[in-house]
Amino acid sequence: MSVGRTMLCTQEGPLNTISNNKDATQCAVAGRNVFKIFSIEDEEFVERMSLRVGKVNLNLSCTDVAWNPVEDHILASAATNGALVTWNLNKCSKSKQDHIFTDHKRTVNKVSFHPTEAHLLLSGSLDGTIMLFDLRKKEVSSVFRTGTDCVRDVSFSPHHYFTFMATHDNIVDLWDLRRTDKYERQFTAHNGPVFSCDWHPEDKRWIATGGRDKTIKVWDIQYRPYLEHTIQTIASIARIKWRPQRKYHIASCSQVVDFSINVWDVRRPFIPFAAFNEHKDVTTGIAWRHDPHIFLSVSKDSTLYQHVFRDAVRPADTVSPIGLALNIHGDVSHAISDKLESTETAKAGNYQSTKVPSFFRRPPSRSELFKSANSQVQVYQNCGSKNNLSMDWFVISAKKYQLSGKPLKDLCEHNAAISEHLKRYDVAQSWHMLKSLYANDTVQIQRTYTMDSTTDYSLRNNQDKGKQRLENHIDYEVEKSTKQVVDNSGASVIQSDSETDMSDYEHEKQLSNIASGLVSAHGDFFLWRWRG
Repeated sequence: MSVGRTMLCTQEGPLNTISNNKDATQCAVAGRNVFKIFSIEDEEFVERMSLRVGKVNLNLSCTDVAWNPVEDHILASAATNGALVTWNLNKCSKSKQDHIFTDHKRTVNKVSFHPTEAHLLLSGSLDGTIMLFDLRKKEVSSVFRTGTDCVRDVSFSPHHYFTFMATHDNIVDLWDLRRTDKYERQFTAHNGPVFSCDWHPEDKRWIATGGRDKTIKVWDIQYRPYLEHTIQTIASIARIKWRPQRKYHIASCSQVVDFSINVWDVRRPFIPFAAFNEHKDVTTGIAWRHDPHIFLSVSKDSTLYQHVFRDAVRPADTVSPIGLALNIHGDVSHAISDKLESTETAKAGNYQSTKVPSFFRRPPSRSELFKSANSQVQVYQNCGSKNNLSMDWFVISAKKYQLSGKPLKDLCEHNAAISEHLKRYDVAQSWHMLKSLYANDTVQIQRTYTMDSTTDYSLRNNQDKGKQRLENHIDYEVEKSTKQVVDNSGASVIQSDSETDMSDYEHEKQLSNIASGLVSAHGDFFLWRWRG
């Protein structure tokens, strides 16, 4: 395992992308106003050169950068103006710029070198095309047209010589370099745009995708694409990168909201295996140093970080292993943890590279394993005759409540009896209070209308519509002349029509105004008016 520590280097502007050289001893970082090469030492980043020399133009405003995995002195960068620039670090001149390709018509989102052929460079652009460049001839070798407005990511397969992957919209395409007219396979991967994709470094069957729908998905593409694992996150996924030598681990960063870099175990997708919270703004790039314990990242907060796993936050260590759940029928489920322990032997081989013989493998360290909780789940069924969590009271109240057609006093008494019968005594008490406050015979009613006020007319119109909707949904199940409502004790409440000094219209308006809060008290009586 490499020796390293968590360290950072601050730049003069936001960073959009990062790429390592083939032995991961140097890295290139780039952004709108930054394009530099750093050497990665044990204690710090050492700047080797800046590629932004000479006349500054849009060709230097980088959206992506890739380091050639075969020839260590060749780099490629993508620009916001559609240019694709190659760089030769062995040039003797101050400017290391080698060639500028201007074949794309819009911003180039991604560039990718072939893993074994140093002269093949792939690019994906907002103009909807994928282009294969031959760096020996310095020209476009092939053009692949997706028929869409935007290609967001492209990547050569590390396992198949002629295969590459591209994402556009919510689609993933698998192409063959020898056929430019149509993709080899295509499938819908997400419910929104796919922003990032990555080939598994060891398992040739697996690819991973991340998108705007806040999910990371792992696909088996050996035959027909099959969804193996899904990880639900809290924000749109900007970048994903498989962790080397750990089959089930993948790192991700988000476009918005979440500034952390999370490393996930795809078998336990509900909580990150490890989290790195050093950045103060959105993380824009991730690059592993060929070591499962160390990786680099850049961010819009203008920082370059080296992260070490021993300094990671382990969310599972602070999560309570005890849970409680309640369903609508009143049943209770309870998860009880007997004890916490680290599973030092369970599936230990899953955390080791399959390329190393088992007798050379060391037992995994505690930092490489999830903290596990042995729990028992107990379910308690509600055997009572009455279900206190039932919502039947809501339906019955909606059907039997009366809000118009009778004096306010009778309406309040009727609705209170309904509430008591349903054992909702606090609601019944509220109806009694409404009757005491607003149903006195000495209540003086006064309405003030301002006909030339647009606001008053709108309020009055909305109230009339609301009253009409209430009347349309009330189910009168009781006779008009005499109604009997059985209360909780079995007694009967007899309600009859009575003559009052207030008309039915006045009562309806009064009750509607009470419900709407359009009431103000003045002295010994209540003044009812429209609020302007």
